[in-house]
Amino acid sequence: MLTLREMARRLCDWTPPRLPLNGWHRALIWWIALAFMNVMAWRYYKHPLYQSWRSFELPVMLAVAFLGIWSAWNARKLAASPKRKLESGLRLVLGVMLAVLVLGQEGVFRWQQSQVLRGGAALSRIGQHFVVGFRDFKDVKPLAERGLIGGIYITRRNLKNETAASLKERVAELQRLRAQAGLRPLFVMADQEGGKVSHLSPLLPRMPPLSSLLDGDMENLEARAHAYGEAQGRSLAEIGINMNLAPVVDLKIESAEQWDDRLSLIGQRTIAGDPWIVARVASAYGKGLLASGVQPTVKHFPGLGRVKADTHFAKAALASDPVEQAADWLPFREVTAQTGAAMMLSHVRLPAIDPDKPASLSRIVVQDVLRKADGFGWNYQGLLITDDLNMGAVYEDGIGRAAASALDAGVDLILVSYDPDQYYPALYAAWKAWKRGSVNAVREGGSTQRISWHWKPGRLPVSLALAMPCPHGETCHEK
Repeated sequence: MLTLREMARRLCDWTPPRLPLNGWHRALIWWIALAFMNVMAWRYYKHPLYQSWRSFELPVMLAVAFLGIWSAWNARKLAASPKRKLESGLRLVLGVMLAVLVLGQEGVFRWQQSQVLRGGAALSRIGQHFVVGFRDFKDVKPLAERGLIGGIYITRRNLKNETAASLKERVAELQRLRAQAGLRPLFVMADQEGGKVSHLSPLLPRMPPLSSLLDGDMENLEARAHAYGEAQGRSLAEIGINMNLAPVVDLKIESAEQWDDRLSLIGQRTIAGDPWIVARVASAYGKGLLASGVQPTVKHFPGLGRVKADTHFAKAALASDPVEQAADWLPFREVTAQTGAAMMLSHVRLPAIDPDKPASLSRIVVQDVLRKADGFGWNYQGLLITDDLNMGAVYEDGIGRAAASALDAGVDLILVSYDPDQYYPALYAAWKAWKRGSVNAVREGGSTQRISWHWKPGRLPVSLALAMPCPHGETCHEK
């Protein structure tokens, strides 16, 4: 048996075998590297899924491009045969393609960003519909004071080195800048559902999921839900949050069919499977939030409980079963009627209603199902907000196209939260679409009025003013 000393000596003397890399092997490695980087640059440059390496994305890709060009150029000069000369020449072209593609993608982004930051009346008009995430308050400050956004979304990434007091002051500073510029206040949003999704905890107290309320006495269920909402609302309002993206009113559907729900985690966030219980708890919770000065938001219409795909990554659709649909939609109708809650639209298609677009971008869903005051319509006149446009279900078709479609449909607020950089191409494309008439001016104008009415002092709850006439003959929830 070898002693430890002998094993150490042999290990020190060992050298790894040299790989037999001749010129063709090295060329193959460069071909693979350059081809891979070209695909990444074309398909995934500044993609939300890869924002963690955003800070070194450009230098790494350019380094690969220029090293590849240098290697191919030297190989071409030393080529001893026509085959080697052809191969190195083609590889040189691939390296140049990568450099041009990366610089072109970055150039387009910088151009769109500069156009947005220049501002102007038209950009401010469209910008008021956007609620954006951000990495640092200094990034969002110029957008807020120039009227280029309508709101901000705060989550854990904004809480580094922050206390509740410092966060409150930063939010208050943005609101002061808005007031000084004669602008409406910002929507300041958070995802503080309780339980699994508590994106401001531990800065704020972590509370159990709303479903935990069902473990107690059902007789005083509403009272406990109201107290829960009021307590949570106080902690949110204390730091300047004025809209909570809660409650989740999707139904808890028990299904034997398993699927890869990596991010939505709907089963862990729902209240119950009984729509009336969901409506009871969510309505009382929403009233509690309102009592503390925080706007509730029901989500995710038309309901994610029966969806078998995660819209963070893939497109999804809901089959049209009238009985199931009635159950899924009951909490949305009840809670909005009782509380005046805003409504988040998910990126789920309803093929029987609109086979082409998800609810978040569908004019048919927004206008004919939700806004219409007769027949099949709900006559819902509260605020509609999209789920995050960074999600794969809509992003892969173009975030600018998605933003323009949402505005054209009559959605009031467009959420771009996970990857803040996507805000610039989204607003730029929506602005250009509005200028060329691809965004319906009447529907966008109605959205502008709803946002304005939301901030009117002493506004009435939706449930008390659904049929009140507003200017130009519309029906609105307040005046």
